[in-house]
Amino acid sequence: MTDFLNITTIQSAIIWEDIEANLAMFSKKIGGLSNQTDLVILPEMFTTGFSMNAAPLAEEMNGKTVAWMKEEAASLGAAIAGSFIVKDGRKFFNRLVWMFPDGHFETYDKRHLFKLADEHKTYSAGNRKQVVNWKGWKICPQICYDLRFPVWSRNTEGYDLLIYIASWPERRSSHWKQLLIARAIENQSYVIGVNRVGTDGKNFSYTGDTSVIDYSGKVLYRVSETEDIFTTTLSHQALSQYREVLPFLADRDGFEIES
Repeated sequence: MTDFLNITTIQSAIIWEDIEANLAMFSKKIGGLSNQTDLVILPEMFTTGFSMNAAPLAEEMNGKTVAWMKEEAASLGAAIAGSFIVKDGRKFFNRLVWMFPDGHFETYDKRHLFKLADEHKTYSAGNRKQVVNWKGWKICPQICYDLRFPVWSRNTEGYDLLIYIASWPERRSSHWKQLLIARAIENQSYVIGVNRVGTDGKNFSYTGDTSVIDYSGKVLYRVSETEDIFTTTLSHQALSQYREVLPFLADRDGFEIES
């Protein structure tokens, strides 16, 4: 178990539906990091923006973005997490890939698809919650709209960190900020939300509001409107001590998700 985990969030504008340009852009941002980070978190659909134009943009798991993530993770000596459009068989997924420095990876497919944008008409929903083990930490990655559904994120696994990557629009930014805090309090977990900034190809604006929140709901970092790269250090010992003093998770309800 590593007590301290160094995490870098990258809040960035995204070039609309241009995979090559976005990979080059994020390479420059990651290239500016030292080797003092353990995990780099990128926004939702970081190679294209939140696009429903899946057919020409989708990649398979042996495609350029997975290869790029392997190269960047190996070079930095850190894990990298972010989602992009994936074709798997005959289906399209908004898939988060968690790439380890040694080149192996784990995946999470977005469970809750955003019907206001017709995401459910293009993409297939995931049906499996994921908890990644990294340097002794148990980390649960989720995607954007998942944030609104607390049952899906309920801390039944004893995870230490809950991550949301997003393309969350400016018009509902207050929801984003408050729900991140709620997820931290109810799950007694660190929560990190990484959102994008700028305007996309459909003229939706994003203020970012990328946030780092501790297990008590205290906001440790938040930035709005501007591109920003931020590295923070989380303490597992501090988390454990808080849970020992306030053992609320012991009283959580048991349940099963049927569909």
